[in-house]
Amino acid sequence: MSRDCRRLRLAGVCVALCWATGPLLAADAPSSAASPSSEAPAATPAVLDHYLQGLKSLRMSFTQTVIDAQGRSVDKSTGELLVLRPGRFRWEVHPQGSSAGQLLIADGHNVWFYDRDLQQVTVKPMDAALSATPAMLLSGGVDLQRNFTLSSAGRREGLDWVKVQPRGSDADFRDALLGFAGNELERMILHDKLGQTATLSFTRSQRNAPVSVADVSFSPPAGVDVIGTPAGGAPNAHPPPPMQTGASNANPTATPAK
Repeated sequence: MSRDCRRLRLAGVCVALCWATGPLLAADAPSSAASPSSEAPAATPAVLDHYLQGLKSLRMSFTQTVIDAQGRSVDKSTGELLVLRPGRFRWEVHPQGSSAGQLLIADGHNVWFYDRDLQQVTVKPMDAALSATPAMLLSGGVDLQRNFTLSSAGRREGLDWVKVQPRGSDADFRDALLGFAGNELERMILHDKLGQTATLSFTRSQRNAPVSVADVSFSPPAGVDVIGTPAGGAPNAHPPPPMQTGASNANPTATPAK
């Protein structure tokens, strides 16, 4: 499988080695973020605004399919997403039929991408790695109106859809569609600049579930190649903590797939 396809297993999330978290104000946004538009921004669609209101942490499981520009399926996988606001997340993908996969972690200082197939870690400081991605909408990474054009995209298949388009030219996705059922995000469809489409169906969602700092921390395992230098100096050689499933946490509200 090509390197591009490996990276696309994270459905545009690691295409640009990002998916930022943390409620940055517009004045605090990284210099690599998109410049504000000269036009007055439109209001955030109500369904998205309602979903983000009061969101402090998140645990989600998902299935993912990726098709290329010719409509051929190039990847199927499952994964987990943890978010701890502000500034931290863990995104892990397991390709179908493989015990390996990819792990993307933002620990509040650095963004780490660990490709287990290649035994390779790529790291960048967060202020150098961030760019406009759909995950920022979930995790509060930047000022929404500064970095995205947001619009309602109607209702179909029982879901209310929001269209997301990056304002900056540095983003690696063309647009994204977020599908909501009430106050739950059930689907995400991303179109990248290569004509590939990734569809994520969220099978389990827990808002404000227990997520610890250890869950969203990372040090490279011993023996892997490390590309880049993290903020604060050389990394330690210790693996990340194992992913905990929602069933082991006390009192989260789980929403199974409909």
